Amino acid sequence: MKKPLVLLSAMLFSLAVQAQTTVSGYVYGDANSNGKKERREKGVAGVAVTNGREVALTDRQGKYELPVGRENIISVIKPRGYKVALNKENLPQFYYIHKPQGSPDLEFKGVTATGKLPKSVDFAVVPYEEKEEFTALLFGDPQPYTKEEVDYFARGIVSEVKGVRNVQFGLSLGDLVGNDLSLFNPYIKAVRNVGIPWYNLLGNHDINFDAQSDSLSDETYEAHFGPANYAFNYGKVHFIVLDDVLYPDPRDGKSYWGGFREDQLDFVENDLKFVPKDHLVVLAFHIPLSESEEGDAFRDKDRQRLFDLLADFPHTLSLSAHTHLQKQDFFSREAGWKQDKPHHHYNAGTTSGDWYSGRLDKDGIPESTMRDGTPKGYAFLRFDGNRYVIDYKAAGHPKEYQLELFAPKVVPQGRRTSAGIYANFFMGSGQDTVMYRIDGGEWKEMAYQQDYDPAFLNRLHAWDFAEALVPGRRPSNAARSTHLWRGNIPTDLELGEHTIEVKATDMFGRQFTQKGSYRLEAPKAVKEGI
Repeated sequence: MKKPLVLLSAMLFSLAVQAQTTVSGYVYGDANSNGKKERREKGVAGVAVTNGREVALTDRQGKYELPVGRENIISVIKPRGYKVALNKENLPQFYYIHKPQGSPDLEFKGVTATGKLPKSVDFAVVPYEEKEEFTALLFGDPQPYTKEEVDYFARGIVSEVKGVRNVQFGLSLGDLVGNDLSLFNPYIKAVRNVGIPWYNLLGNHDINFDAQSDSLSDETYEAHFGPANYAFNYGKVHFIVLDDVLYPDPRDGKSYWGGFREDQLDFVENDLKFVPKDHLVVLAFHIPLSESEEGDAFRDKDRQRLFDLLADFPHTLSLSAHTHLQKQDFFSREAGWKQDKPHHHYNAGTTSGDWYSGRLDKDGIPESTMRDGTPKGYAFLRFDGNRYVIDYKAAGHPKEYQLELFAPKVVPQGRRTSAGIYANFFMGSGQDTVMYRIDGGEWKEMAYQQDYDPAFLNRLHAWDFAEALVPGRRPSNAARSTHLWRGNIPTDLELGEHTIEVKATDMFGRQFTQKGSYRLEAPKAVKEGI
């Protein structure tokens, strides 16, 4: 006799859940930081709240109201001058997941059923002194496939920035793990040790591959990190974080494609309505906007609509990772950008480098230099109002290490040589100037070229010509570097050692230097008949 009652209760619950078409609540100043709205705590007016598509501002009492469907994550867009609570893992708590039925049955667990909406979905913010001059820390692709690689990441990257000072928050640019989503928790525990608020975004190795639609491919990500599309303010900078992995690929139902769904771009459009035009807009996602050597990596119409939405914002920057290379792109009007000043897109180097490959260092951690010769590492974004500079930090090296020089050790005096002096300027692009001089002489401009980094090729050759197995895993084959310069080797100098100096001027007007040397010897006689 109980079964009909149980079924009736379930049906009534389901109908009640489906009947909920709006969500409302307050954004309030949490005076005692306990995460509970109390009578004496006032609402904060003019704060943006989103359901992932629509964006509403709170009224004078701090109240908002938004449409809600069967699957929404409601999130507050952190206003300038306030902070949100962190959980014990240093993850910002700025959202409420509304999935009454929970996630579908997937290989990796998603969101547990949340049931009926609370009467009021409130968001606590705490007044906080934010300066217009601040720094954020960027991690590209931690991407561990095993717990051993989580350990490499923790010891090779996190330990180097543990307790970092004067950095307001961090952001990982996707591929937090490598397909095994059970590694989300070990990753979270590793990054917690940096000791600062940490934001995340979704990469193509963070998705539910058994999902039947793109909107359901981030269920396990959401259970650990919250919305895959969100925004927040800090100082005079507005950050927009997006999932740009379309899975399954809408072209053939297989693999993935770079791009955005319509609801995501609607969110960007609605969000930007409340952003002052003189603020810097920083967009972050995993797959770069530019075309790759492999072909059509990003859906053109989505890039164009994004550019159209940014047409009235003169200060912009976008960030990505994914390629395990480092590259600067500048989108002009010819590429669909709507302003005379090109849009800067920074495709960041990765913390996993070349997927934890290469020789092991003294601590047993893979060297993992990337295929374009960029060392594994991380980046600091330094903001001053609506301006920014980017500093790349090669892991395990001094912060001054921004260039890798390559030259032959010895060259015959007085003879022409096809060998050259190469400078790999890790943060460089074809727009930068790189100069060199020999023995303190006249500075000469080096020639920019997109080619394979000879220093990286040398690392590969060390593996391929080794007569015994080398510990670790052979690096991937080389990719053309977009930050490589070449200079000729003078051979008309005295015998002996000669000093090479290289200086590079980056897009922000700063100079970096590096030194090397080569040796001139008397040519060896060639025996007749040989």
